Amino acid sequence: MQSSPRRKGGAIWSGGSSRRLEEGEGLPFASTGPHGHRGRMREKLLERGPGALADYELLEMLLFFAFKKGDTKPLAKALINRYGSFANVLTAPQKDLLETPGLGEHSVTAIKLVQDAALRLARAEVMEKPVLNNWDRLMDYLNAALAREKIEQFRILFLDSKNRLIADEAQARGTVNHTPVYPREVIKRALELHATALILVHNHPSGDPTPSRADIEMTGEIMAAGAVLSVVVHDHLIIGNGRHLSFRREGLLQGR
Repeated sequence: MQSSPRRKGGAIWSGGSSRRLEEGEGLPFASTGPHGHRGRMREKLLERGPGALADYELLEMLLFFAFKKGDTKPLAKALINRYGSFANVLTAPQKDLLETPGLGEHSVTAIKLVQDAALRLARAEVMEKPVLNNWDRLMDYLNAALAREKIEQFRILFLDSKNRLIADEAQARGTVNHTPVYPREVIKRALELHATALILVHNHPSGDPTPSRADIEMTGEIMAAGAVLSVVVHDHLIIGNGRHLSFRREGLLQGR
């Protein structure tokens, strides 16, 4: 006999039934307990190591932390079907996740915790070496941070005299196709951090990294402002979905 559902920060839908079951409470699947399916999943991960699990299994295990009992596999598969991939589930906007049938505050918190951990790991690897000698890892980090963003975001990588990363800061968020950027504020912040070089970064939610005329003009303005105070702009990177463009490689950095 199933226990009566109680509110615990979220809900899960019971298969084809219209009845909604609460997160962490009774589910239409019997709990297998630590010695059943959940235990086997943990053993598989611990014995075989990273990469042993399929994407839906990884998401299924992540949901264990929100749903203390029951089978989370159907929900994990439903989420990947809904958002397109495991990565898209992690990077989906928090508001969208909270509105997704089956998810609540506990499960969304677990998902966002993993996303943040992944970004911090990628950023730490970038900070270990001079950025210009660590380009592939830099692009991996920027793609993870920005490629799936639905709103345009302008970030700046502040570098020291040895091109090591001092800070990575979001300067502005805009609309789906425009972000206001003020060259004076960019250089002012560089001076506050004692940065001697910058890499400008922004994303194009459309997925096409082709720069606009405004992108090119804004880059030139920041370069000119920086030159007065010996702050160099190494590059401006535009991140699309699975693609990126480098102003330096395309010959779009004026004066370089």
